[in-house]
Amino acid sequence: MKSKTDWARLQAEAAVPSDDHAEAQVRHVVRGVVRRGLAPLPSKAAVSLRVDQDVLEWFKAQGPGYQTRINTVLRAFRDASI
Repeated sequence: MKSKTDWARLQAEAAVPSDDHAEAQVRHVVRGVVRRGLAPLPSKAAVSLRVDQDVLEWFKAQGPGYQTRINTVLRAFRDASI
């Protein structure tokens, strides 16, 4: 499988440190980590889900990746329920 990582962009951004968005630098580095030897990630399914507006707004206010965070919360609930 060929990597879809844009290594040139990742290296260019890592070469320019920024005190304004230090947490963004870590996020970019984490995205560049290769998953060698790890189990494949489970596949995703597109669903239509109705949630309260205030809940959705709260997740979106946390920034990009809100759908991933919702998935993480649901996974944690599932794991706690087992």
